[in-house]
Amino acid sequence: MMSMTFGVSSSVTLLFDFWDVHGPAGMVLSVVVVFLLTVFFELLKVWRVWLGNGSKLPQSPYAAPQSFGSDSNSVLESSPSESSLTPIGSPLPTPNTRNSWLLHGIQAVLHMLQVSLGYMLMLCVMSYNTWIFLGVIVGSALGYFISFPLLSHI
Repeated sequence: MMSMTFGVSSSVTLLFDFWDVHGPAGMVLSVVVVFLLTVFFELLKVWRVWLGNGSKLPQSPYAAPQSFGSDSNSVLESSPSESSLTPIGSPLPTPNTRNSWLLHGIQAVLHMLQVSLGYMLMLCVMSYNTWIFLGVIVGSALGYFISFPLLSHI
């Protein structure tokens, strides 16, 4: 039965039978690989958000206007009237259906990659090796540190 406590051993099997680590050099290389996969995982999340923001549909030109600072509390004045439901200006062009399907397909593939990578990293942590665990934690912190400023530009 596998031990369910963290250990600092330099021998571990990660994810697959062929990823069998024996020795400090293999452990360092494995921690670096897991670290880079975790950084990529964090950047992948931001990339998906960036793609999602590029595909947002424009606001409807039929939206009711917002009235701010009005002193009247009349229900009739705050409800949309027939004149406020007419389009203002020229109608916005409809998005290209083919491009939206392509973008949706790319986002689906990226989601599948993100979920798969997340589960693989979880299984790496479940090896209960302290060095691998620290590689995932530090990689997640660095990936978030790198990708967080990118979110403000989206």
